[in-house]
Amino acid sequence: MTRAYDSTRRAADAARTTERILDAAERLFGVGPVTLQDIADGAGVTVQTVLRHVGSRQGCLDAVRDRMMARVDAQRGHTPPGDVDAGLTALLGHYEAEGRLVLALLAHEGDDPVAQHAVEFGRGYHRDWVIRCFALDPSDEVRVDALVAATDLYVWKLLRLDLGRSPEAVRVVLERLVRAVLEAP
Repeated sequence: MTRAYDSTRRAADAARTTERILDAAERLFGVGPVTLQDIADGAGVTVQTVLRHVGSRQGCLDAVRDRMMARVDAQRGHTPPGDVDAGLTALLGHYEAEGRLVLALLAHEGDDPVAQHAVEFGRGYHRDWVIRCFALDPSDEVRVDALVAATDLYVWKLLRLDLGRSPEAVRVVLERLVRAVLEAP
């Protein structure tokens, strides 16, 4: 009697290895330029294993970008247009979860093309999110710019990290800024 080959366990092991590789790459991309060897060392695998799972350094970068954008979209992408409370809740949840990583990428955008690409994409995403979230007319550049600035990661950093304000205190300040812009003539 022959048994059927069950690849379920092998597939699960491969998926866990891929996740370890992407976890390591994501941690390292926030530090500066990264090599395949750095990623392999961080994941506890060989460079060949990294290549087998993600194809190339660029494949790894693309997979990390897609993974991060899926998280950002889950955190911020589904707020009802015009709902300031829901928008701020989503934004601040995103900043609490991902803000430090994004700040690290911003710190390296001048010397790392991966970081530069990521932050350029993030800036565009944030602007589009502001327009959608606050139900703005995109041609009202002054209002859009004011809300992009009011909800910028660096405002969160100043209040939360530099001044040590609680998440609730940060929300009060951002809400005041956002509502002032929205209510201005």
